[in-house]
Formats: sequence, structure tokens, C-alpha cells
Amino acid sequence: MVFKLIRPAPLEEPKRSRDGCIYLYRAMKFVGWIPPKDGLLRYVYLFWTLMTFVWFTSYLPLGFLGSYMTQIKSFSPGEFLTSLQVCINAYGSSVKVAITYSMLWRLIKAKDLLDQLDLRCTTVEEREKIHRVVARSNHAFLIFTFVYCGYAGSTYFSSVLSGRPPWQLYNPFIDWHDGTLNLWVASTLEYIVMSGAVLQDQLSDTYPLVYTLILRTHLDMLTERIRRLRSDEAISEADSYEELVKCVLDHKLIVKYCNIIKPVISGTIFTQFLLIGLVLGLTLINVFFFSDIWTGIASFMFVITILLQTFPFCYTCNLIMEDCEALTHALFQSNWVDASRRYKATLLYFLHNVQQPIVFVAGGIFPISMSSNISVAKFAFSVITITRQMNIADKFKTE
Repeated sequence: MVFKLIRPAPLEEPKRSRDGCIYLYRAMKFVGWIPPKDGLLRYVYLFWTLMTFVWFTSYLPLGFLGSYMTQIKSFSPGEFLTSLQVCINAYGSSVKVAITYSMLWRLIKAKDLLDQLDLRCTTVEEREKIHRVVARSNHAFLIFTFVYCGYAGSTYFSSVLSGRPPWQLYNPFIDWHDGTLNLWVASTLEYIVMSGAVLQDQLSDTYPLVYTLILRTHLDMLTERIRRLRSDEAISEADSYEELVKCVLDHKLIVKYCNIIKPVISGTIFTQFLLIGLVLGLTLINVFFFSDIWTGIASFMFVITILLQTFPFCYTCNLIMEDCEALTHALFQSNWVDASRRYKATLLYFLHNVQQPIVFVAGGIFPISMSSNISVAKFAFSVITITRQMNIADKFKTE
């Protein structure tokens, strides 16, 4: 079956939490981020890695700048805004890719911690949850892939059919004005470069969602284990205490897992927070004032892509805070009243730790949540308001 991993595997087939990252790491390997450990193939692969960073990460933002320096007068207002909105996002994408790649070791190390957490998943219900989150995480990555590729493809075809290159990157070797063939060749080269950059951007945007979806599953399983504490009268007090200690250790592993991935998420989401309002504002101005039907479709796909970069992850962060609150309530409401003194002392220590919620912070400044995301996205409406009050769109159309 095509895309087998988007459906929960049968319980007879062993699955681990790290399997939720399979599609993510396949894409990383394709784009040159995970080289072989040794052998001649490693050096060939590293050359491919260098090429991806030269063309996708470096040339794309510089190509926009070169285009503005050499042919800014030939842009129509709609073409300029279509190019500018992607240009700003391309610079942000290059920063996010650099952050993600430089800290990729953290994401790989986090998978090892997931293996340790999986050792506690022994019941049928817990194994079912692991299987479901594996499917859900890979499914989420696949949805992002279709949307991101849909944006690149729709922009490519809509622009070429309108008689111009999709992004008009600087190309000193092919002049797209010299006939239809040159237009298609130049546009196809731009599409290849943009597709690679889009894939890199997708990797930087999807890993936070994938890793936090898996995190939520382990928080949920820990909450259920806490609810079962001392609920079976056949279990001795000593065994109940041992189970409580195991829950404490599970929570420590979860916190350690979060601390490993937090620096990566902090940098990439902070970069996106800085750009989302401006990019959305420019895109909406283009849609409202300058777009025809074809560029409108491409801009609509771009808006969806921009929203996907932060909103699903921010919503997941809200759910994680609710999960932490549910974990605290489950511990406090567990059957501890008539427990031994040693059990109560350990529980109080545990309760103190779980009352500190897991919060991801962007750049050490913005707590990552839906309210923060909406606040930075509101800047888009400020951009539109300024454009209307100053009649900038009408001036562009007149000129």
C-alpha cells in the first residue's frame, strides 16, 4: 500500500515512537542532512549536501536580491509583491534551515530518549497509542508535503501560463524574454531550486509538530499510569511505591526530552514569529489589489503554507500545557491518602515537579501558544490598514 505508515499498524507488528519520524528523516536524508557514517559514499553524499545548501539555502535569497537590483523596473506591482512575499520568507527559511541543521544532533538524541520511554509501554492500550501516534505523525508530515508541493507547483504553472517566470530569480545565463522555450527552461530551473528550498523549509516547520505529537502521547500514558497507582488492592505497598518511582523517572525522561529539543524549536519558531505578520500582510495585499485568478490561486496556497508553519504547532503547545495540568490533577487525585509515609514524601516531591508545566519559548521571549501566534499574525492587518490609508495600492496601479 502507498504511504503505509499513515495508517496504524497491527499490534502484531512492533512499532516504536521514533517510527513517527520516518517520513521526516527520509526527507532529511534526501536533502543531504544525514550522511553515511563512513566509506566513499559519505564523501559523495557530503558533496550533495554542499550543493543543496549552495542552491537551495544560499542562491534562492540571493537570487531575489539580484533580480531586484537588475530588473526592478520590469516588475508589475503584482509580480513584485508575489516575488517580495516569497523573498522575505526565503531569508527566514534559510535562517531556520541553518538552525535546524546545526542542532540536528539534538533531534537525533531525542529519539534515543523516546526508545527509553517506550520500554515502559507494556500494556495493549499503550502499544495501541504508540501505533496511533506513529501513524498520526507520519500523516501530518505527508499533509505538509502535499500543501508545500502544491504551493510550488501552482505558482510554477500559473506563472508560466501567464507568460512569466514564477519567481523571476536572477539568472545571468538564460533570458526568459527570448521566446517560449527560454521561458520554460528558466521557469523550470526556478521551480527545481524552489522545490528544494520548500523541502528544507518543510523540514524546519514539521519537526516541532512531529516531536510534540509524540510527546503528548507519552504524557497521556504517564497520566494513565498515575491514575492506576494503588488502585489494585492485590499489589503490595512496596510494589506501589516502586511503580510511583518509575512514574517519577518517566517524568524526568520526558522533561529531559523537552529540554533537548527546546533550543532548536526556540530558534526556528522565533524566526517565523518575526516574519509571519509581514509576509501574510504582503500576500493579502497582493490578493486583494493586484492578483488575477491564477496568481490568486498561487497566493492562496502560499497563505495556507504560511499558516501551517506555526499554527498547528502552537495549538499543540496549548494542548501540552493542558496535558501537564491533567497530569498534576491525576497525581493529586490518586489514591495516596492512606499510603505510607515514604510514599507520601515521594509523591509530594513528584507533585512539586509536575506543577511546572512544559512550555516552549520562542527566542527566550515569546511563550509559544495560540495567543502568541495570533498576536504576531495580527500584524498582517496592520500592513493592510497602512496600505489602504496611504492609498499605496492605487499609486502602484496608477504608475
